[in-house]
Amino acid sequence: MGMALARKLARDGHAVTVLEREKQLGGLATYHDFGGFYWDRFYHVILPSDRHLIKFVDDLGLTGKLEWRRTYTGFYVDETLYSISSNLEFLKFPLLPLISKARLAWTMIYCSRINDWQRLERMTVEDWLIKVSGLKTYKKLWQPLLLAKLGQNYKRVSAVFIWSYIKRLYSARDRSASAEHLGHVSGGYKMIFERLYQEIIRAKGAVQTGVTVLQVTPEEQGGLNVLIDGQNHKFDRVVCTSPVSILQHIVAQKLLRVERQGGEVEYLGVVCVVVVSRKPLVPFYVVNIADDSIPFTGMIGMSTVVSTKNTAGRYLTYLPKYILSTDDELERSDDEVQQAFMEGVRKMLPDFNMELIESVHVNRAFKVQPLQVIGYSELVPQVVTNHPGLFVLNTSQFVNATLNNNEVIGAVNRFYEAHRDALAC
Repeated sequence: MGMALARKLARDGHAVTVLEREKQLGGLATYHDFGGFYWDRFYHVILPSDRHLIKFVDDLGLTGKLEWRRTYTGFYVDETLYSISSNLEFLKFPLLPLISKARLAWTMIYCSRINDWQRLERMTVEDWLIKVSGLKTYKKLWQPLLLAKLGQNYKRVSAVFIWSYIKRLYSARDRSASAEHLGHVSGGYKMIFERLYQEIIRAKGAVQTGVTVLQVTPEEQGGLNVLIDGQNHKFDRVVCTSPVSILQHIVAQKLLRVERQGGEVEYLGVVCVVVVSRKPLVPFYVVNIADDSIPFTGMIGMSTVVSTKNTAGRYLTYLPKYILSTDDELERSDDEVQQAFMEGVRKMLPDFNMELIESVHVNRAFKVQPLQVIGYSELVPQVVTNHPGLFVLNTSQFVNATLNNNEVIGAVNRFYEAHRDALAC
C-alpha cells in the first residue's frame, strides 16, 4: 500500500520518502530466501478479475512476465482426499446427495451475483449458508470449512465474509472451459518490489527500511515532524498506512481523532508453514480441509500455479492456519509448529515419501485482516485528522472485501484520486 502510493506521488513529481519498519519491503506480500531461490513468504495469486492489480502490473512494465495456469481443487474429509476440479468430479463427490450438490452450486452462483452486501452484514454466515444451501450441505461442507478457517469465531462472523470470498474466487473460473485459472508474475513479489523501488529512486524519491517511526507531531512553521529512530525529520505531508492502534501510539493526540461506534476491531493472524520438496505434495492448488484433527486450515500447492523455473526446480506447498491475532498459538516456537504441522501432512498423505522434503519454514503474521463480525462496517473506526498535511489509509477500511493485493491497489487508486489536490504541496 505504501510503496504503490509512493510511486504515484513520485511520478507526479513529489519528493517522496518511504519509511518501512521491517528490513525488507513488502509487508504481507514480502518475499523469503528459501535457499537457492526467492519466493513469496505467504501465498498470493492473481485472478482474471483483479483489474486493479493487473493494470498495476502492466504499469510497472511486467505484463510480459504475467503467467496463467489452470488449477485444480481438492477436498479432504473423513481421512480421504477427493478431487472436485470439474463438474463431473463434483457430481461424483460421494459425501453430498444430488439435491445438496444442486443447492451448493446454486449458492456459488447466487452469491457471485449479489451486489448489495450491506444486508448480508446483518446475518451470521451460519444462518445465511443454512438458508441458501440447506442444513445438510452446511453441516457436511460449510461448517467444517468455517471451523478450519475461523475456529469458533465463525459464529460471530457475518455473511459478508463468505460472500466476499466466493465473489472473488468465482471470477477465476473460465465458464467456457469449466476450469479455474490463476496467475502470477514470474519472479514473484520480489520482482514487483524491485521494480517499485527502482521507479521511486529514479524519480528522486527515497526508501528507508529497518527504521522505526516513534512520533508524528505538528511543526510550528507548518508541516509535520516525524521522529525516526530518535531524530526529527520535517515533511509537508504524511500518509500513515499503519493499523489504527499503532497510529494512536505514534501520532500526537491533537492531530488525530478516532471515532468509534462500537468495540475494537479484531484481527485474524496466521501461522503459515512452507514446505520445499523435490516432488509436489498434491496436484491441487488448494485442498480444503474439513477435519479438525489437521492442525492447518488448508493446503496450498503453489507450484501448480508457479513454474518450477522460478523455484530452482523445487515445489512449494503452503500450510496456513488462521487464528485471532491474540491467540497464544502465534507465540508457539518454530519447532513446535513444524512438528505439529508435519504430523498433519503425514496423516493426510500417508503414501508421500517424506524424504523428498528438503526444508520447512515457519512464517507468522499477527494482523492479516479484520474479523468481519456482524455489523463490522459500523465498528470500523472513523479516523479524522486535524491537520491538512496528515492522511490515513489502511486495511481496516475494507468493509466488504477480503484482504488481497487487488483490493490494496484499488484502495490506493481511490485514495489518490480523492486526495490528489490536498497531497500537492
